[in-house]
Amino acid sequence: MPPIFDKPTAEKYDYVIIGGGSGGSGSSRRAASYGKKVAVVESTPYLGGTCVNVGCVPKKIMWHAADLQDKINHHASGYKFTGMQNAKFDWKAFKPQRDAYIRRLNGIYASNFEKEHVENHRGFGRLLSPTEVEVTRPDGGKYTLKADNVCIAVGGQPITPEEEKIPGASLGIDSDGFFDLEEQPKRVAVIGAGYIAVELAGIFHTLGTETHLLIRGETVLRTFDPSIQEVLTPWMEKTGVNIHKKTNVTRISGERGAGLTVHTDTGDSIEVDVVLWAIGRKASTQGLGLEALGIEMDEKGDVVVDEYQNSSVEGVTAIGDVQGKWLLTPVAIAAGRRLANRLFGGEKYKDEKLSYEDIPSVVFSHPPVGTVGLTEPQARKKYGDDNIKIYKSSFRALYFSMVEEDHKEPTMYKLICAGPEEKVVGVHLVGQGSDEVLQGFAVAVKMGATKKDLDDTVAIHPTSGEELVTLR
Repeated sequence: MPPIFDKPTAEKYDYVIIGGGSGGSGSSRRAASYGKKVAVVESTPYLGGTCVNVGCVPKKIMWHAADLQDKINHHASGYKFTGMQNAKFDWKAFKPQRDAYIRRLNGIYASNFEKEHVENHRGFGRLLSPTEVEVTRPDGGKYTLKADNVCIAVGGQPITPEEEKIPGASLGIDSDGFFDLEEQPKRVAVIGAGYIAVELAGIFHTLGTETHLLIRGETVLRTFDPSIQEVLTPWMEKTGVNIHKKTNVTRISGERGAGLTVHTDTGDSIEVDVVLWAIGRKASTQGLGLEALGIEMDEKGDVVVDEYQNSSVEGVTAIGDVQGKWLLTPVAIAAGRRLANRLFGGEKYKDEKLSYEDIPSVVFSHPPVGTVGLTEPQARKKYGDDNIKIYKSSFRALYFSMVEEDHKEPTMYKLICAGPEEKVVGVHLVGQGSDEVLQGFAVAVKMGATKKDLDDTVAIHPTSGEELVTLR
């Protein structure tokens, strides 16, 4: 096993990072590649942070299981496969297999630290000064790491309502709790309209759980382009997700494991086995000692940073979810690596920073969503209505030609172009394979591609992606 450090090995480190998630790992390993003395302080036994342990990776594995169930249930017969009618997902057997894979990834993170000479310190890190991090070990013992540079990379955690505001709220679980479920619930209420709510509701429903999704507005994914909302919301309803619109939870009654009742301001009461809150996340800054040092945080508790990830206190930086911008794993990694380059990479990287514009993201819904750049309302506000041209196509992927009508998933591709040169400032996709299609087109958007550049690209046929280079 790679070593876990329980005391300092140097009088002073070049770089100490609080948080062993994706951002902390990416930044520490890049710093170590420059020969620097680096320590990471992680409070849990498992490296990798939210993404590896209770986020992107196990979520995508569950999405794959749900996608396979969907194909077996609704698509296989169209392709004349027989004998699959009784195929059923075994949640109880699958969970330990999934968890074992995650533990393997934890081990890879630890091995990478050892190989690249990053010290892995187990304990809770707290800033005593801009150059001192106190580590409280699991056994309660304490020691201090001194450093020229300290980075806060502690990530975030799910928000659940306070009991005073919504009585019984604590009877629910959050997205972390989703991965603790030993057995598949028969009935579930997911509360929220963002991508986490949509993804988990989709997994539950597709695997056969009676699923209720409670949203405050009329559509899911309200911060996404309206066209995505308008396609995905009715399709989720058509597949059987019970979406309760313009609905707020007033209280939850019952007992965990014995049935819960969700009471709403519409007068409806929903009987379920599990309630899952997916109403947002907050930075995990509690107890870090930031206030005492005068490190500025905004009203949400996110660490305020400049374009170079510097906090308001010299020598202290912040990356990833804790700084509140683009709560995505690859963003934390990219920001962390660029920060290490700037701090330790010499003259070549003295101005290195991450651009937070045109960051691609996907939603693993059914079907998946991919998006990069401005939404249509954002583009019209920035450039003016007269300077925006929309190219849009709605179709069904060839794959669904053999599938019954009720189960033919929609696909919608949309380009948002600005100015006389028709620069592509937004790409919004929903449909099978959108998650994979988007990556290459995100490169094009980042490079400043125009509609003509896409038109000049020869299509790959037959694919859904070719639609983006043939839009008229």
